[in-house]
Amino acid sequence: MAVCDPDTPAFVITRYLGFVCEDANPIVTLRNPLDLANWTLPILELLIVVGAILALVHAVRRLRRDGDPTNLALWFGSLVYLFIIEPPLYFPEWFGMQDAMGFMFAHNVFTVDLMYDRLPLYIVCFYPAMSQVAYEIVRALGFFDGGKWSALRGSVVFGLVYQVFYEIFDQLGPQLKWWAWNVDEPFYGAQPDVLGNPSAVPLFESVPWSSAWLFATVSFAVLTFMCVVLVKNPTTQGRSVRGWSLTWRIVVAGAVAVVSMPLLSITTAVFGRGDGANLTAQTVVFAIQVFGVWVIGLALLAWQLRRLPATSARPAREAAPFLRFFPWLFLGVHAVLWIVVLPSYFGAVDGVTGSDASPESGTPTGSLPYVIGCYVIAIGVLTLAVRRGRAERVESAESDSASDETATTV
Repeated sequence: MAVCDPDTPAFVITRYLGFVCEDANPIVTLRNPLDLANWTLPILELLIVVGAILALVHAVRRLRRDGDPTNLALWFGSLVYLFIIEPPLYFPEWFGMQDAMGFMFAHNVFTVDLMYDRLPLYIVCFYPAMSQVAYEIVRALGFFDGGKWSALRGSVVFGLVYQVFYEIFDQLGPQLKWWAWNVDEPFYGAQPDVLGNPSAVPLFESVPWSSAWLFATVSFAVLTFMCVVLVKNPTTQGRSVRGWSLTWRIVVAGAVAVVSMPLLSITTAVFGRGDGANLTAQTVVFAIQVFGVWVIGLALLAWQLRRLPATSARPAREAAPFLRFFPWLFLGVHAVLWIVVLPSYFGAVDGVTGSDASPESGTPTGSLPYVIGCYVIAIGVLTLAVRRGRAERVESAESDSASDETATTV
């Protein structure tokens, strides 16, 4: 059972990242955070692990205080999704998917790594943390209210919000060697015909368009849709979704999210794969799809903001404890990291940083204009959600005060 044979993509890419993969522990490996490839890795790891813990605490609070298990379903549904989709990405030959999928990428090693150093603990934490961020922002803005088409509308907006947060991270990772994609590029220094996965092209700067579409947008929009339909809506209707009833719904939601990915990639798959693929046509279709979510999502947000005063602000109040801290921390830490890499970003030649770049040299750069757009939307929707929660607290306090005055008068 090959894990990291010489002259394979995994062998070449892990050495480019700076570690040896042949003798990796099949279960778990612990490392000194001070010995990682560069100082940004432990910061990222700590940020995301803290986010996942806070998201779980919030989900449990939502269940206990509000009687709604949807946040918990989304948290664990994210893990179901991860443990179905990630192993074939790391070890396609184990699942007979070498030709259909192939080796896509390798993560760098972090303080805690699982599965032959292929799965960092922070990646396990990333999906539950960030899906909670996007869901609570969208819910705070009045979506998922149980109305007709609310699950679909909310899930489309979720796709937008999740994408902009995800891509702030995704466009930065290759430059800082958080991971590396299996693409045939000279900076790897590989022998001819060793690297290159047809599924990893075309590229959106240093990131495959398929990542921005499938991983950063639609898969988790589908997961959220399923959680709302299977868990939130029945709960709103007064049905008790607990125990095994909740468990099977979580598993189904995660599995359907995985199944949706090949289905939602048909629009680009029709243009071929490998040497005969029409990469230009695929790029156009991917761009239309990714930015089409922006257009539709922003239109739905504008429509929702017009009707927001007539809707209950209770969801925003419920989401406020989580939204007031971690999402801002995520955006702030990544803003600092983006500022750190700006000199090497602007000094890059043909999208690759120079030999004297810091903290990493000879690495591909992401799309800064796209990330700026992501920041504008992320900060905008987060601010709206937090302000709505704050307004609800003020209204509740004024209502309580008025009630007290009335009682005193009587």
